[in-house]
Amino acid sequence: MIRLALPEFEYQLQTKDNKVFIFDIIRKKYIMLTPEEWVRQHFVHYLIANQYPKPLINVESGLNYNNMQKRSDVIVYDRQGSPFLLTECKASSIMLTQQAVNQALTYNYILKAKYLAITNGLQHLYYKIDFEKGGSELVKELPLYE
Repeated sequence: MIRLALPEFEYQLQTKDNKVFIFDIIRKKYIMLTPEEWVRQHFVHYLIANQYPKPLINVESGLNYNNMQKRSDVIVYDRQGSPFLLTECKASSIMLTQQAVNQALTYNYILKAKYLAITNGLQHLYYKIDFEKGGSELVKELPLYE
């Protein structure tokens, strides 16, 4: 896996049947190591290092959109249990396009998180969502956890 524009962390790898797995500290199990999972694990550790409470982070949770089952990559909840930050992770080889932003916005139509993050591990986009005006604003950095 390549070096990302996120802080390094001490990860645990395991090989089984010629496949590599990485330990997920949120799901508390080994997950097959794909390029997207590499980004997801780095970003989860980045969130925790930035004072996002580990118990309020959910990884790969399901949601229903237009009668289709979808999965959100990372959701951080506020202390009242409402979605605070929805993160969409892409493999580092995937460009962050408007399509990726739209995917996160679509998921957030259901979740109603205050912020969105879209990352491929090399580039990170952060948005503040304005539900009253029905828009979003690109912000420069990861929002502070409230």
